[in-house]
Amino acid sequence: MDKETLDPRCVGDAIYRYRRWRRMSQEVLSGLAGIGRTHLSAIERGERKPTLETLYRLSRALGVNMSDIVVEIEKELKNKAEK
Repeated sequence: MDKETLDPRCVGDAIYRYRRWRRMSQEVLSGLAGIGRTHLSAIERGERKPTLETLYRLSRALGVNMSDIVVEIEKELKNKAEK
């Protein structure tokens, strides 16, 4: 069995990039997603991994498909592995 794990920093980076692309503050995005701003901040810093429900809420608030965020996470993981 593969022992690779999901790097929470890659998740946070992907969400951060989408948030900046949409020109939203953490306060606005967290409010639209119905989560706390400190929780969002911890996700973006890679200190917490979002649940699927939270990832779904964030994607809806950002106006993108959840799968788009997952694709970005996978790209980040691949780039990190190649380094």
